[in-house]
Amino acid sequence: MNLEKVVFAFFILLALTLNFGFFLGDLTDPVQHSAYALFAALVVSLIATVLKIGHRTHVDAVLLATSLVADMQLVIAAVVWGVVVYGMGIEMNAHYMSIIVSLSGGALLANIISVIILIIETSTQRL
Repeated sequence: MNLEKVVFAFFILLALTLNFGFFLGDLTDPVQHSAYALFAALVVSLIATVLKIGHRTHVDAVLLATSLVADMQLVIAAVVWGVVVYGMGIEMNAHYMSIIVSLSGGALLANIISVIILIIETSTQRL
């Protein structure tokens, strides 16, 4: 068993599940979406991106691209949260929470695509 591949797959799957955990719930209810969950999803997604850098195949490039899309959307979601709560000094409301969760949904879709590609690539490799 290749430990590097295990760690690689672990972080890809963890990024997906943490993002799903944040995304799950009423789109407009701030109580159902934790800032800590968004932060964890972002950090793990960034780690997964770093692990994808440096590979040379076309599939690796697509995996990196999906990870960058997820990172970008999670970063924008975190920035929106920070601007609303700390920059504008207002309490989180349904309007802004729906924007944040929608961005997280886009990142979730990118993570799902990344996992599908990983499964396809794994199933086509020789043992």
